[in-house]
Amino acid sequence: MLDMHTEYTRHTAPPRDDHGLEAPPGLKDARTEIPEGLDFELPADLGAGEPPEARGLARDEVRLMVSHRGDDRVVHAGFRDLPDFLEAGDVLVVNTSGTMNAALPATRADGSRITLHLSTHLPADLWTVELRTENLEPLFDGEPGETLGLPGGARASLHTPFQPENRSGGRKKRRLWVSTLDLPFNLNEYLHWYGAPIRYRYVGEEWPSSYYQTVYATEKGSAEMPSAGRAFTPGLITRLVARGVQVAPLILHTGVASLEEDEPPYEEFYRVPAATAGLVNAARDSGRRVVAVGTTVVRALETVTGADGVTHSGEGWTDRIITPERGVRSVDAMLTGLHEPRSTHLWMLEAVAGREHLKVAYGEALKGGYLWHEFGDLHLIL
Repeated sequence: MLDMHTEYTRHTAPPRDDHGLEAPPGLKDARTEIPEGLDFELPADLGAGEPPEARGLARDEVRLMVSHRGDDRVVHAGFRDLPDFLEAGDVLVVNTSGTMNAALPATRADGSRITLHLSTHLPADLWTVELRTENLEPLFDGEPGETLGLPGGARASLHTPFQPENRSGGRKKRRLWVSTLDLPFNLNEYLHWYGAPIRYRYVGEEWPSSYYQTVYATEKGSAEMPSAGRAFTPGLITRLVARGVQVAPLILHTGVASLEEDEPPYEEFYRVPAATAGLVNAARDSGRRVVAVGTTVVRALETVTGADGVTHSGEGWTDRIITPERGVRSVDAMLTGLHEPRSTHLWMLEAVAGREHLKVAYGEALKGGYLWHEFGDLHLIL
């Protein structure tokens, strides 16, 4: 098992950059404290437990809070008003990764039933996977060599814990495992028949996989939906393009989140095309804004943007963690959901917007009853 883990690390360690980029910071160096003034308790009624369609709304009828960093001004609007806040020449960068049906029912050797979450497809056809109970509680009792039965005669074999030494402040809980899957046919077809979208306890019932896809998804690979882009519709994108806003795609396949552990993100696969890098650089050179749709876009762009602010094309696995100390180099604005106080996403937002501005914006979101999580409302930081 040691050889398998060593082989994985050799293939996926982020390479030294050919363009003078600094090496990605180690996870052990990530900040763990909660930003001062942002340690709030999220009221239960502000967690969006169902998609807006189930509340009688269209996909793009969620609310939009627009906050301006320069003067701390906050505007309350609807997502359909987004074109009113962007300008001709702005570049909207979107993550076109599609969401897999990454949750599978599984059976242990003793006959007990659990849920298996697929997280990230690794080189050598390995996977990182997560074990959960049927009622979605995390499990930490997996064992090397354990084999799980999956529907249709498939199997998942656990080999070794995935980097436990870098996780949860030294608490070596074996949450993610390096594993192999033995499936009877093609992965996407198998997940179509037997899988379901990953959900957490605040989502009380299962929803069709179509509710977990953005309208511009091109390539399935994300364990969880890149949810900042969920509210876009073809009509809204048409209005943005007609206004002169350019839309640039990239890929970052998200792994599983860990709401219970508040962990930094694991390595994730990204691909930034040359055309997208060119649009980002041209916008910055001409004084236009680069607007990232979601934290995944920021993570991908920051991985390929040097200290000189020049963005390059590239692909691979990134362990980039964006903190206020590091700052951001690639984007000027950001469209995102509302994040829990201990989430590392808040570190990224603080790097983009500044702590004092975030305190103002999140105070307004709480006071205004905005909805959190992947089916909730959105925040545009300008």
